[in-house]
Amino acid sequence: MSTLVLGRNEVSALLAMPDVIRVVEEAFIAWKQGRASMPPKSYLVVERGDFRAMPAAVPGAAGVKWVNVHTQNPAMGLPTVMAVYILSDPDTAYPLALMDATEITAYRTAAAAAVASRYLARRNSRTLGIVGAGKQARYQVLAHAELFQIAEVRAFDCSPAAVDALAAALAGMSVRACSAEEAAASDIVCTLTPSHEPVLKHEWVKAGTHINAVGADAPGKQELDPEILKQALVVVDDIRQAGAAGEINVPVSTGLFRVEDVYADLGELITGARPGRTGDGQITVFDSTGVAIEDVAVARLVYDRARESGRHLTVDLV
Repeated sequence: MSTLVLGRNEVSALLAMPDVIRVVEEAFIAWKQGRASMPPKSYLVVERGDFRAMPAAVPGAAGVKWVNVHTQNPAMGLPTVMAVYILSDPDTAYPLALMDATEITAYRTAAAAAVASRYLARRNSRTLGIVGAGKQARYQVLAHAELFQIAEVRAFDCSPAAVDALAAALAGMSVRACSAEEAAASDIVCTLTPSHEPVLKHEWVKAGTHINAVGADAPGKQELDPEILKQALVVVDDIRQAGAAGEINVPVSTGLFRVEDVYADLGELITGARPGRTGDGQITVFDSTGVAIEDVAVARLVYDRARESGRHLTVDLV
């Protein structure tokens, strides 16, 4: 046997958002049916950032992602988030592939949020609000455009240049620079910041809005006014991670919200164990921490496509 080695450009060329959305949704189904395994992510905090180890297994594949968050990296010409994935054969443990997972992380994060929007946003949603116009913003727009007829993207960032770059990357789509308050008035809102204090106020959020809270993925991070959570139907990707490091982690630690107040996890909505949105006036929130079953499912997709092509580097790693 041999191990595939795939760099960032090769991985990116093998990814397509519709397929990523499909395999991410399938991974959540497998997890709820007991056919997938995923311990909580493990954090290693260092002086300038942190690393996360994220192991998981789905039918036909097992693996681990080693990913960082270093917010000072852009000043040095490096991405804030970088990742490497080791994909293994679950039956023999042989390493099937070693691949860049930076693009996988970007794709699967957006895909999971879009899947949540499928079940929690109003079906006639046409406006998408972006708070934090960094790299992930483009993927969020592309993922939501697969499932909704997005007429306008309303984007806010403390850096106007970031909004300009987002608009340039989404040529052909209507992207309007606006305030955070205007972005919050959209049908679907995605918060994509590394903030440790709320960037979305409860008085800005209109009845019927769905919010994907994506930025809070470590202890102490927080993007939403806790009053939003009190008024909303709150869904998480993984209750273990959300309570410790997701959007709800700070309100839970301060007593402003309880883990018991979470309505469901995403897998329950996908499998029909619990209904999603039940009324047009509901405010809904998806607390996205990013879970390892998403990564392993997408890594397996990339591996299968690479093997089919037969054009990629292999090494006798073991």
